[in-house]
Amino acid sequence: MKNAFYAQSGGVTAVINASASGVIETARKHSDKIGTVYAGENGIIGALTENLIDTSAESDADIAALNHTPSGGFGSCRYKMKSLEANRAEYERLIEVFKAHNIGYFFYNGGGDSADTCLKVSQLSESMGFPIQAIHIPKTVDNDLPVTDNCPGFGSVAKYIAVSTMEASFDVASMAATSTKIFVLEVMGRHAGWIAAAGGLVDSSIPVVILFPEVDFNEEKFLAKVDQNVKEYGYCTIVVSEGTKWPDGTFLAEQGTRDDFGHAQLGGAAPVVANIIKKALGYKFHWAVADYLQRAARHLASNSDVEQAYALGKAAVEMALDGKNSIMPSIVRKSNNPYQWEIGYGELKDIANVEKMMPESYISEDGFSITNACREYLLPLIEGENYPPYNNGLPDYVVMKKIKVGKKLPPFEV
Repeated sequence: MKNAFYAQSGGVTAVINASASGVIETARKHSDKIGTVYAGENGIIGALTENLIDTSAESDADIAALNHTPSGGFGSCRYKMKSLEANRAEYERLIEVFKAHNIGYFFYNGGGDSADTCLKVSQLSESMGFPIQAIHIPKTVDNDLPVTDNCPGFGSVAKYIAVSTMEASFDVASMAATSTKIFVLEVMGRHAGWIAAAGGLVDSSIPVVILFPEVDFNEEKFLAKVDQNVKEYGYCTIVVSEGTKWPDGTFLAEQGTRDDFGHAQLGGAAPVVANIIKKALGYKFHWAVADYLQRAARHLASNSDVEQAYALGKAAVEMALDGKNSIMPSIVRKSNNPYQWEIGYGELKDIANVEKMMPESYISEDGFSITNACREYLLPLIEGENYPPYNNGLPDYVVMKKIKVGKKLPPFEV
């Protein structure tokens, strides 16, 4: 009997813990085939440094409570493992840790980079004589993983942004006659505009302009659209993706610096857009950056998102027990109305390092809104409410005990 290792990767979501619950609860139901589920403290770094959390020390009630708790219950990290050629030692260290703790199942819960890591671990473990079944569990608010219809975490962010766009617009509309006429909401999405698109789900009577990463920012056209909305409705709401770019490819919010992954450090598209409007049209504005609020808002999670996150964690374990390897369980949409879906899977070789952009057919002809096809795709993903329990007026979230397993190997620097 082999043990299992589970880790959370990258930016967390409102429902990533539901996937963790799906993995751990399902493994416990198959205790005759899977021993202990170890979780990496702070993601894959926990495996490299041999900081393993013994999830068997967590009660059934606390593991179930992960379903309604946001963020990463065991800690996540932004740590991109280099290629096998550039740093084979890191991958060999993973295999050594897995071997030392009799780990035969590797469940990695994350986006494109973690899918790539999962694939490499599977390939290398075979050549090192200690085969490991590596299953990737999809997670990303950006909704940019291929093969799966949508990614757990996205539906809840989309719901939060749609609701926030609606509520802020009601606020601005009530004050526009004598005060603020422009509200700008900045949302996540460096390369893909899926989150920004959710701002287009509000009623058509609300004047919303969306700025997508997929559409070059045309200042003249944009200002004309905003001015038209203010003249017709008295106000205008703008939802801008952090990855919106000028025609030369420069981000509106680029600071000229780079993060640890080599990505341009973005300093805030919302104030840039707001000041462009102020300078050209003179309208009073307010702006906000949704930032962590959008991805941590478990109190407003989409029910379909919670259900799918859990189902994918459960399916990962079941597929591993069925002998599958180097795959990712996925969501397969069967119909929009009523919304019906089932679990499928894809090969990691077709998923790793591949980004799924919004199709052109989902963006309106003028580039500032979404089409009916996009609306039909998005609406089922924000369907239903799944409120957490409350205590003294606040959500009753769980905190894991995080009992560590004894180390067996020499220290390793990351």
